[in-house]
Amino acid sequence: MRISSKLVGVGVLALMTGCSSMPSLPSLSSLNPFSSKSKTDQPAALVELKASMAVRTAWKLDIGKSGPFQFSPALAGNTVIVAGGDGDIARVEAATGKLMWRAKAGTPLSSGVGTDGNLIVVGGTKGVLLAFDMDGKPLWKSQLSSELLSAPVVGQGVVVARSLDNRIVGIDAKTGEKKWTVQRVSPPLTLRSAPGMLINNTDVIVAQPGGKLSSFILATGAPRWDVEVGVARGATELERVTDIAAAPVLFENDVCAVAYQGRVACFDVATGSAKWTRDLSSEAGVAVDQRFVFAPDDKGALLAYNRDTGASAWKNDKLAFRRLSTPLSYGRAVAVGDYQGIVHFLSREDGSFLARAATDGSPMAGTPVVAGSHLIFQTQNGTVTAIAVE
Repeated sequence: MRISSKLVGVGVLALMTGCSSMPSLPSLSSLNPFSSKSKTDQPAALVELKASMAVRTAWKLDIGKSGPFQFSPALAGNTVIVAGGDGDIARVEAATGKLMWRAKAGTPLSSGVGTDGNLIVVGGTKGVLLAFDMDGKPLWKSQLSSELLSAPVVGQGVVVARSLDNRIVGIDAKTGEKKWTVQRVSPPLTLRSAPGMLINNTDVIVAQPGGKLSSFILATGAPRWDVEVGVARGATELERVTDIAAAPVLFENDVCAVAYQGRVACFDVATGSAKWTRDLSSEAGVAVDQRFVFAPDDKGALLAYNRDTGASAWKNDKLAFRRLSTPLSYGRAVAVGDYQGIVHFLSREDGSFLARAATDGSPMAGTPVVAGSHLIFQTQNGTVTAIAVE
């Protein structure tokens, strides 16, 4: 069984129970493939590449190290909002990287940025949810039941946050007061990961431990539907661990996700009915465009599936065991980062290599985003890098 350290954003992985009051976490360092002496599990060496697409670093910003957490950039109009583990939050112009403001949260942070363009929210290490206006001014804070690993989301005047004990809370975006709470039971063992969420009109779609994807009504927390992306298999609880480790992706009427020791799948966003599913184990998330769904597997191969049918389009296994990030589709390319902070650009049509770009030498910390003609990546060492595709 292979479990990568990428799910916690640092070099050590632990499993945890659904109870956040667990005094200690059992170490699984012996299962870390990067501590193994097996040559077959060593990261693939990069071969010399003659670039057939022009990419360049447009700008960089240091926001602070992620520590054992995942942080992803968030878009607000033509700006990017980022946060780091030390508690720094910044807003920059997406095109130029010009710093608009930088603020201190006043506490270490454990989850990335959520915003609807009117409000900015981040999660602190002790379960506090902090809200700021678009100029970085503190507005309110709300104490939740346990630590926040997943970035909160904002929509329809409601902030939705998920704490480590799998309690999902809807909070009034103006006042910080709790509107509703949904408590879901977690499996006996889950990965210490950051299952994501997304807003879809009047609903919020939440990835949960155990590989489940659930839709709730934003205003009340009432359930719409539940589906399983992960499929628990095996004789022991350890072998049966399955989790969604990144945010689901919405494209038109499809919501797509992938789970560790589970499946990659697309569902109807209104009903939750499966459009297609394929067996796949992944420690990152998916990228979706008009034609394809892209996902890395847990051995470092990047796969492309037909978005309508789920049929396999191509597979590139030349980045084996390089701990690939959630990919990003842009133009004729799909970009994916690795454990050395290198961003690889592959053809979306056949998976062949097009170009590479370096960041700061550390793994990607979260999910990249597209801002205009720039692809924005954030690393564990805290470098936010905008890569321009020309």
